[in-house]
Amino acid sequence: MSSPGKDEWPEVGELVVTNVNRITRYGVYAMLEEYGKEGFLHISEISTGWVRNIRDFLRESEKVVLKVLRVDPERRHIDLSLRRVTKRERRERILLWKRGRKAESLMRSASQKLGISLEEMYAKTRVPLEEAFGEIHEGLERATKEGVDVLLKLGIPSDIANVLAEVAKEKIRIPTVKVKGHLRISCTKPDGVLRIKEALLKAKAVQVPPGAGIKIDVVSPPKYRIEVTASDYKEANEIIREATETAVESITQAGGKGVFERG
Repeated sequence: MSSPGKDEWPEVGELVVTNVNRITRYGVYAMLEEYGKEGFLHISEISTGWVRNIRDFLRESEKVVLKVLRVDPERRHIDLSLRRVTKRERRERILLWKRGRKAESLMRSASQKLGISLEEMYAKTRVPLEEAFGEIHEGLERATKEGVDVLLKLGIPSDIANVLAEVAKEKIRIPTVKVKGHLRISCTKPDGVLRIKEALLKAKAVQVPPGAGIKIDVVSPPKYRIEVTASDYKEANEIIREATETAVESITQAGGKGVFERG
């Protein structure tokens, strides 16, 4: 999501991140962070219940997500609502806002390394990143996991793409999860040891998404520990399923036995 210019106005129904400036008897004046404009939250739009004291709900300098009810550019007036924002909307909007702030920080660092203005940096990267990924931060996360080619394929100039990918890799920590289990595989054939080794190598060679990995260690033959690292549990479980099925199928075809145990 891009940051609006200071001469732009929010749309009716838009969720905006605001900072509480002043609390009066009848409502709250809050600054819209991304627009640089002040809006008004009437006391009737604070809660579905009776509001005796506004400060029971809001405090000065507090950051809060509000919904835009009305916009009048001629009067330079924006009406806001708190009671019409759900907990889920509040949580998701704050997360998106934080990601936007982090993306701006990364873009600023890259522009300084390149010796160009932040405006020029945005001009050459914002549109392709937002068209491809919906928001800048998502594109930078992908570059962190998959490398600079993600940016180059979007037509971003190579000098900018390389520095941006480098900065993203330094600053963005991709969350990972791990799933574990045990493979019990055996083979009594004369070359059984080699066939077991081959089955384990096939399991490790299963194709995984960028940033994911498979690790297999010997516990005590015929028991082998398998650990998969991935960006989420769905991805990790799919990888460990494919890897273990590959190992069991390989050793079975070789005349041996195999089974996978969770945990």
